[in-house]
Amino acid sequence: MTDTEPRAAIREQIAALGPFFAFETHDEGSAATDPWRPMSELVQDREVLLDRVTSVRAFLAAGSGRPPEAVELRVAASVTHLGLVARLISPVMAATLHSLPPSLPLVRVRWQPSLGGAFPLSIPQDALTPGSRTVLEATSQMAGDLLEGPIRELVRAVEPLSVSPRILWGNVASAINGAATAITTSAPSWGPRAHEVAEVLLKHQSLRDTHTRTAGDGPFRRRSCCLIYRAAPDAAGALCGDCVLGPRSC
Repeated sequence: MTDTEPRAAIREQIAALGPFFAFETHDEGSAATDPWRPMSELVQDREVLLDRVTSVRAFLAAGSGRPPEAVELRVAASVTHLGLVARLISPVMAATLHSLPPSLPLVRVRWQPSLGGAFPLSIPQDALTPGSRTVLEATSQMAGDLLEGPIRELVRAVEPLSVSPRILWGNVASAINGAATAITTSAPSWGPRAHEVAEVLLKHQSLRDTHTRTAGDGPFRRRSCCLIYRAAPDAAGALCGDCVLGPRSC
């Protein structure tokens, strides 16, 4: 068996978890060609990020037949951020369950800025390298590489668009819990380990005050709101299941 074969098999297993987990691969050092773009442009070029937020704003408004300006810019910015971090976190968490946490500086990641779901994502082919690390060791590496790297960069990039760090880091916590939940739904046998990985990540210093759990393994609830309910007419949209504004369970 070649080194490429186990990586291909792992990719198939990860992709089977759902669209937010699937990814393509590219050769390290090769030039990004249309329609692929380097994801680092989102933090290096303010206009690229604004274009993405503006597109999301128009998409959200069109859902209820309204003009883009009917949706607050900060709402679109938060929703944009949640989509970006969820798209990065999901496949990395799944790879970590295989003890293969890819190190993904945004300059190594490529994306296609499509709307309406999980946008296409590509990572370097050698990012998934089989080794002898345990899942716990892989998770520890992932916490530093991912949360202190591309995730923090995206938080800093979106913050100037009138979105508080509390909301943005809450988005990150929600994406982590959401990935673990999705893994559990699609592959129940992976569920316990996925939630163990999530719990390690959620203890990171930037995430400790972003969420609560009741009675140990009780429901996850973030301590902020991603603001998406405000995208609906009269700010009367449905709340996410983990929203701080939702009804509390005893």
